[in-house]
Amino acid sequence: MQVMKWSVIALAVAAGSTQMAVASSQSESKGFIEDSSFNIFNRALYHNRDFRNGAGNIADATKASGFKNGYREEFGLGIRLLAESGFTQGTVGVGVDAHSLSSIKLDSGRGRTGSGQFANDSDGRAEDTQTEVGGAIKFRISDTVLKYGNQFVGSPVFATDDSRILPEVATGTLLTSNEIAGLELTAGRFTAISSQTGTGRDSNTQGGETLKSANIVGASYSFTDNFSGAIHASDVEDFWKKKYVNLNYNLPLAEEQALNFDFNYYKSNDDGRKLAGELDNKIWSLAAAYSLGAHTFTLAHQRSSGDTGYNYGVDGNGTIFLSNSVQYSDFLGKDERSWQARYDINMATFGVPGLSFMTRYVTGDNIDAGTDTDAKEHELDIEAKYVIQEGAAKDLSFRVRNAIYRANSDYDNDNNDFRLIVEYPLSVL
Repeated sequence: MQVMKWSVIALAVAAGSTQMAVASSQSESKGFIEDSSFNIFNRALYHNRDFRNGAGNIADATKASGFKNGYREEFGLGIRLLAESGFTQGTVGVGVDAHSLSSIKLDSGRGRTGSGQFANDSDGRAEDTQTEVGGAIKFRISDTVLKYGNQFVGSPVFATDDSRILPEVATGTLLTSNEIAGLELTAGRFTAISSQTGTGRDSNTQGGETLKSANIVGASYSFTDNFSGAIHASDVEDFWKKKYVNLNYNLPLAEEQALNFDFNYYKSNDDGRKLAGELDNKIWSLAAAYSLGAHTFTLAHQRSSGDTGYNYGVDGNGTIFLSNSVQYSDFLGKDERSWQARYDINMATFGVPGLSFMTRYVTGDNIDAGTDTDAKEHELDIEAKYVIQEGAAKDLSFRVRNAIYRANSDYDNDNNDFRLIVEYPLSVL
């Protein structure tokens, strides 16, 4: 792994040494105010998870079913104010970013909570409103940026999640360098991460424990316009250490035809006090996608091996860059093998720009669930999205996601997962 890491960097330096840009991002800075932006992002999310075959939500011995309800159902609105300054002019540019994240409960109940949208009060009711504010200071030299404070992170080994009305937010330092054309180097240290339902800077927990520290490094390089690779590593104190590799190749075949291959691989081992339990896992996925005009057909295979399944969460609930991580399940059990078939269509080709559909089926087997060494799980997803293309409501989008999930009863609960998502981004400045 170490040999591969350095060979990738060496190739990148050699290839990029003759591609150094004459002008850097900092030399072209217009100023702190002149390059600033202010955006408002609104997301409304209705989420219903209907448990099947006797399962339910929140245990209640007074009910005949043993649960308060057989489903979860919540509806909320998230409002994000995102302000980003430009950088001051000069050799070293200085800037600041700030955000405000607010959630408003539109519908919920004590027996229907748990969808990951709201924090609960002492009575088990969802909070009516929540607000979290944060900011970061940033410095730039040439094409290298150092940022410290609260930020959204998208590393394969440390990624804040944005699957509910509000995102997770990490606190720490991140260095990103793009000095060589096609090569991006990253390094960071994070000491806290907030959950999607918590306003505290360190509210994301796993097994009752919070993040101590996470050190990450990474490199990604575009070898050609159609071939890229990446390698990343993390050390999450007293939880685990991870290594990640990605290779992506796009093969143009003819006009409006192409074949894409995407390979992802994680190697994970527990660390120190093993606060999330033991972890010894290797997991990889390979997806092949054939695009033909408006249509895309995808086949993917994913395989897990080792003494445990893959684990993530305290390092960000988005830290799973694998093909079969889908709407409900991630298909990451111990010894699990899973296959996916997917179809996408873009209706712009047929005169309806902004409208798209997707459906996929994923099946997994050979899962070692302890009492059952050949547990199985299956998921069928159907999705539709429409984005308004022009006018006063330009970029307003409507998205429907529906998942039907089934598994062995001793592995997971059968359920139908339905989400309606409305998003409206506004660029104020």
